[in-house]
Amino acid sequence: MKYIARTLAARLRNGLKTFAAVMITGPRQCGKSTFARHEMPDASFVDLERPQDYAHVVSDIELFLDECRMPVIVDEAQRLPALFPALRHALDKQKAKGRVVLLGSASPPLLHMAAEALTGRLAVLELSPFSCGELAGTVSWMHRWMFGGLPPLYHLPSNDERISWLEQYVSSFLERELAVMGIRTPAVRLRQCWGMLTHLHGQQLCIADLATSLGVSARAVMHYLDLLEHAHMIRRLPPFFAHIGKRLVKQPKVYIRDSGILHYLAGLRAPGDLETWPGRGRSFEGLVVEELIARGRQELSAPEFFFWRTSAGAEVDLLVKHGRDILAFEIKHAAAVNHYDVMGLRHCMADLNLSRGVVVARVAEQRSLGHGITVMPWDRIVSGLSPFEA
Repeated sequence: MKYIARTLAARLRNGLKTFAAVMITGPRQCGKSTFARHEMPDASFVDLERPQDYAHVVSDIELFLDECRMPVIVDEAQRLPALFPALRHALDKQKAKGRVVLLGSASPPLLHMAAEALTGRLAVLELSPFSCGELAGTVSWMHRWMFGGLPPLYHLPSNDERISWLEQYVSSFLERELAVMGIRTPAVRLRQCWGMLTHLHGQQLCIADLATSLGVSARAVMHYLDLLEHAHMIRRLPPFFAHIGKRLVKQPKVYIRDSGILHYLAGLRAPGDLETWPGRGRSFEGLVVEELIARGRQELSAPEFFFWRTSAGAEVDLLVKHGRDILAFEIKHAAAVNHYDVMGLRHCMADLNLSRGVVVARVAEQRSLGHGITVMPWDRIVSGLSPFEA
């Protein structure tokens, strides 16, 4: 399959013009090294997972940084913590932009080391698996929805091979990736927690209930969730708070970020299983939430993301806050939307004094429902329509 352009490219170019170094984080196998090498074809490349490269760098880190041809891409940077303080001195000495690109999983130690050693010198970007928009024209968004966006899946010719690959991916993450990150959590227990989250996908997270189901403490559950979130496997979407004289919920909503992993953990093995799965609507919601967040980071400056829900049950799936502006999104899997379907959106817009709201649905045409609410076809958003413009 030919190279698929990534929407993060523009942000990488801006980061290289502004900072001495750029770190690209993301889940394993999301395409970080392929992306970086494609965007920087003249850069030298060092893979710290390769024994020969690791031995060469670790033998004398300062000498390596002095002698290596810049710019340089350093893959699996989290494997060598001593690199970061040495890199700070090398960057300060050279006084140039865009010298180093670091790739690695977003483990807490990696981000802490980078932030501590390279403050003011480093831009941190997140590369997600392929979005529906990135794959438009290559495969259908329905295929992306079923199997997720991890790039190696798109080199496999059959559904059975894709399911087998997802099985190995989950096992490898639990048995290998956690160990590389220095985490000692039992893989079996974390696998149970991850599996239980398929039933909570798109819903508010109750730590006490999850702890009871797993037979562990609430503190242990929080630890499991932290691990999965730092590894980009789940998203905890925070609630939006406002002084509006109404009781708003405080618990976050939880999503398994990649739809292919969600479906594999939920026991789906073929596209036909998705058609009859009771969690189909919540799965679609998660797919769209991830797409909108990715698009927001691409099109807006420093956006923030929330959901909104009152204790009475009125809810909006996603709020995108951009400076002082807030745009509310409701997500519907249905092919038709009526006024009853947007009651929660109307309550939210009234309470927060919002002028615009958007319903993303599987409709054929864009139309207005009045009162500032627009229904946008999901197909057109995948094809490039901006969900943030009127």
